[in-house]
Amino acid sequence: YHASGQYYNEIYCDPKDVDKIYSMDTYSKVTTDGGRNWNNLSVKFRHVDDHALWIDPANTSHFLIGGDGGIYETWDGGKEYHFKNNLPVTQFYRVNVDNTEPFYYVYGGTQDNNSMGGPSRNISSYGVINDEWFVTNGGDGFWTASDPTNPDIVYAEAQYGNMVRYDRKSGEAIDIRPEPRKGEDTYKWNWNTPLMISRHSPTRLYTAANKVFRSDDRGNTWTVISDDLTTGTDRNTWPVMDKYWSIDAVAKDVSTSLFGTIISFDESPVKENLLYAGTDDGLIQISEDAQTWRRAGSFPGVPEYTYVSDILASRFDENIVFAAFSNLKRDDFKPYLLRSTDKGRTWTSIASNLPANGPVHAIAQDAVNPDLLFAGTEFGIFFTIDGGKQWVQLKSGIPTIAVYDIAIQEKECDLVLATFGRGFYILDNYAPLRTVNKTVMEGEAHIFPVKDALMFIETGGKYGQGSSYYAAKNPEFGATFSYWLKEVPKTLKEIRREKEKELFKKGERIPQPTEAELRAEELEIAPYLKFTITDDEGNVIRRLYSRPSKGMNRLTWDLRYAGTSPVRKSDGKFDPFSSGGSGLFVMPGNYKVSMAMVAGGETRELAGPVEFKAVPLNNTTLPAPDRGALVAFQREVAGLTRVVQGTQRYMNELADKLTTMMQAVHQTPEASPELKARIYQLSLKVDEIQYAFTGKTPKASREENPPAPVALNERMGSLIYAFYGTTSAPTSTMRRSYEIIREEFPPLHAQLKQIGSIDIPALEAEMEKAGVPWTPGRLPEWE
Repeated sequence: YHASGQYYNEIYCDPKDVDKIYSMDTYSKVTTDGGRNWNNLSVKFRHVDDHALWIDPANTSHFLIGGDGGIYETWDGGKEYHFKNNLPVTQFYRVNVDNTEPFYYVYGGTQDNNSMGGPSRNISSYGVINDEWFVTNGGDGFWTASDPTNPDIVYAEAQYGNMVRYDRKSGEAIDIRPEPRKGEDTYKWNWNTPLMISRHSPTRLYTAANKVFRSDDRGNTWTVISDDLTTGTDRNTWPVMDKYWSIDAVAKDVSTSLFGTIISFDESPVKENLLYAGTDDGLIQISEDAQTWRRAGSFPGVPEYTYVSDILASRFDENIVFAAFSNLKRDDFKPYLLRSTDKGRTWTSIASNLPANGPVHAIAQDAVNPDLLFAGTEFGIFFTIDGGKQWVQLKSGIPTIAVYDIAIQEKECDLVLATFGRGFYILDNYAPLRTVNKTVMEGEAHIFPVKDALMFIETGGKYGQGSSYYAAKNPEFGATFSYWLKEVPKTLKEIRREKEKELFKKGERIPQPTEAELRAEELEIAPYLKFTITDDEGNVIRRLYSRPSKGMNRLTWDLRYAGTSPVRKSDGKFDPFSSGGSGLFVMPGNYKVSMAMVAGGETRELAGPVEFKAVPLNNTTLPAPDRGALVAFQREVAGLTRVVQGTQRYMNELADKLTTMMQAVHQTPEASPELKARIYQLSLKVDEIQYAFTGKTPKASREENPPAPVALNERMGSLIYAFYGTTSAPTSTMRRSYEIIREEFPPLHAQLKQIGSIDIPALEAEMEKAGVPWTPGRLPEWE
């Protein structure tokens, strides 16, 4: 049989059966007689193109096989397979985004795993799952474009320009690839063919083989608008391994794409019919009328015939165009990134400090700041805020991976990356990069403009799917504050250790801190940032606290009031970074956020206030007709909850206190039995009140118990739980529960107040006279 040596031909031997051998291939082979006869390994519900195999030495019917489709596991020698669908390692060649509301979709083409699309986020707290993605075209996937006026119209392509117009609503797809005219030779399509929608007409498409094609009717009809734009070089005139090879050479031109094709393409967003086409043999051709073409000027420092990996026409100036080149095929890893200010006639390098071993695959330009550029390289993503004089790598959450393509969702100001091996990445709201500059970085602190925050109820995920069920996390819910902090105040311990370090370097004596100084270090509260959120009227709505960190940082407010539940301390210490739990939603509307530093017992305002909006998603069928009334009622419930839950904690403290008091009296010979009996009777009274709060503990579930009085906690819990999952108006049942609690709670509160403030102090006074040992809350008398 025939196979491509550069792709396959890995041989694996069965660890138990010497005659059983596997050979990796498009359809992998297996022999059980030492190679005399070979059969295909089953590909039932499995991707072809296998490269790797692991066989369980203890059970050779159990093996893992890996290929272009991922990893599959079998326990029956390859009859049935389990696909490992929780590995986010897709190789994406290209990425694009659409204008779907409320959350845009991301599209892209993969290495041998189709072209596909899916939501950038959803309303689930679980995240975006595999089931939400859909295939738009088969084969190896590449460029995708979505109609900006109708996101149900999607254009997607497979290798060699096999493109379709996909109907997202029905799932139908129609082939729209340009085909040769009568008497015309077949076209030379690149593996990674350009395909784009014109910014000047949503029905106009451009694509390119060795020639450029244009359609003004969504791909139904194509016009050839150029001749062959490549160098016309015959690659067989070049030596390979310093030799010229015969047509009969092994694997001559097998699984090798054609040479002399257009690989990159763009149209000026500001000048209709100003087109740029880049070839795989080192040319850029320009047309200013979508008919006639001229070659670009020379590219300083770029070797001849270097692959033009990307072209980007400026969003602001028709004269400016950017181009990236990759000479990786010749083992040249230099970054070639150039700019022209005269429509391609002359070029200058803007690669500046980009790493010397990182070829540039893709370029993008911000829609607001012309000097904010992004470069996708073989080893990560970089940005510049000065047009290419200085580049900085974006690292947070990005692995060292090849970034093949970049898309910008302008409305959301999101940066979307196609990586070759780690799937898609999204940097939500990169807008702070537009305004970060030397002035901001040299200032003490700065809060960047805050994006509108969407308000909605997050749903759950698909429960109980196990660890192999993959979900991509959504952005943090709420209003995200991006801020810059130049320095973090040092603690007493940090100051001492820095001084000691300098003395140690100099070999000088290090003074030992006093006990008082060490105690001051131990008791010092670490510096922390305080974010204060206020409404239109200046009322403080929420305070959030975070650990200060130098540089660019982010903090998200979940658009809720502070929780009213009693405070719980895990280790008994004050935690300056805890903002406590959250309560119920605030009103939609306008808010402000400011930032302060708390250090050394002093609070210093740093930045703000900065205005922002909380905006409802409006995705509900029966929203509250009066959102203000809903929030007002929720605030009343939250206030009641604070008192009820706090009272219960007080009640539990009284119960513990009475138990301790009775034990102390019991162990004091001088104390009278009557005193112990009175404490016991009071503890029984508290127990009755506790029963009113908690009711009888169910054996299994409350629903399986016989009918019984409804406990206060049960009624309160149901009311609070209902509000956390809805923005509809309160039901009559909820309002009735609220009124019942308001009726039943006050007598219990009054009884506890009597016990705690009058009855127990009276008993404690008698205990003190009788010489009873200390009990919590009672200070022994001193003469």
